[in-house]
Amino acid sequence: MSRAMLIFLTTIPFLAILCDSFSSENPTDRRILVLLDDLARHGQYLYDALILFSPTIERFGGSIDASAVLDFVDSGHDLIITADTSASDLVREIATECGVDFDEDPAAMVIDHTSYAISDTEGDHTLIASEDFIQADVILGSKKIEAPVLFRGIGHSVNPANSLVLKILSASPSAYSANPKSKLSNPPSLTGSSISLVSIVQARNNARIVISGSLSMFSNRFFRSGVQRAGSSTKHAKSGNEQFLTEVSKWAFHERGHLKAVNVRHHKAGEADEPATYRINDDLEYSVEIYEWSGTSWEPYVANDVQVQFYMMSPYVLKTLSTDQKGLYFTAFKVPDVYGVFQFKVEYQRLGYTSLSLSKQIPVRPFRHNEYERFITTAFPYYGASFSMVHLSLSLSLTHTHTQSFLKISYFVRGNAVTVGIWETDHI
Repeated sequence: MSRAMLIFLTTIPFLAILCDSFSSENPTDRRILVLLDDLARHGQYLYDALILFSPTIERFGGSIDASAVLDFVDSGHDLIITADTSASDLVREIATECGVDFDEDPAAMVIDHTSYAISDTEGDHTLIASEDFIQADVILGSKKIEAPVLFRGIGHSVNPANSLVLKILSASPSAYSANPKSKLSNPPSLTGSSISLVSIVQARNNARIVISGSLSMFSNRFFRSGVQRAGSSTKHAKSGNEQFLTEVSKWAFHERGHLKAVNVRHHKAGEADEPATYRINDDLEYSVEIYEWSGTSWEPYVANDVQVQFYMMSPYVLKTLSTDQKGLYFTAFKVPDVYGVFQFKVEYQRLGYTSLSLSKQIPVRPFRHNEYERFITTAFPYYGASFSMVHLSLSLSLTHTHTQSFLKISYFVRGNAVTVGIWETDHI
């Protein structure tokens, strides 16, 4: 799981959070500067992750532009991008394509007259102390973030209909977005908890994106600063910025919440080899192993909501897989009484985890002519009716053969009426 990382910095001299996420050997000098002119060479990407800490830059130079960054993400790579007040159109374009919209006013900032951080230098209530975190251990870790996170910057909104974008740090209900240096002439476009301070995107190709509206929240000053939220008597010696951003970076670079599926198997009940085809009404068994990356090793993933579909145009069978708590998921079911080309499908998508999409095709054939049952139970009434007709026909024939009395019939031959016995056919 070693990953190459690229950081593009123009306005921040020190990055303290991301070195821990990539190597067990922490360098003493964490000062990082990478001059970037290309993301790929000879058709191959040089890096696994891209960090853009340049909110006001108008162009990157070289062959890097918004399309190149988006293509980088579309190819399954990860991105951390920050905006701030006076964010450039380039940064806004990338953020919009990723599913978030920053406030259109270039001078706007998030203001909160209730949940601000008490400070001797910040009197306009733009230094926010936020504790509205997403409740997801897979993203923020199992250890609770005790101190508020300091934020000073621009807010953004996300489309509620877009399930790929999640707010992980939100403003309080009393917050709004406006220019702190001017009076409000119109109602603010962003208000309350709908303002997102930090958002993440889990793309369908499992690329991960972190979008922040504040560059200052990554700074040494905010990392080391004490914080006291307005209206609270609790004063924290250190803000929650370092813990929050460290955990988010671990998620962004797939050190947590990364799943893999291996050893997908299926076979007839009582057998071990995978067949080339199944027959209708066969009993089969299906199994798969799922593991999660813990940051250092692959650990068994334990859940009770993994399902498999036996699919042809629509699912004919939908089964929840049982687990042995060691990574193995399994189930057994009967092949439906329908023949065709089926698929074993596992579509597993959960908050914060990489999605699993497994598919294995298998044909299902009908019975051969010599494989059907000799007598079908449900056809017994028809069998009875047939045998009854045979019995009655034989009985009627025997009765007429051994009876001496004949029925008399009348018919006309050349205008003459002749009465004959039923068996006297010489006159007909």
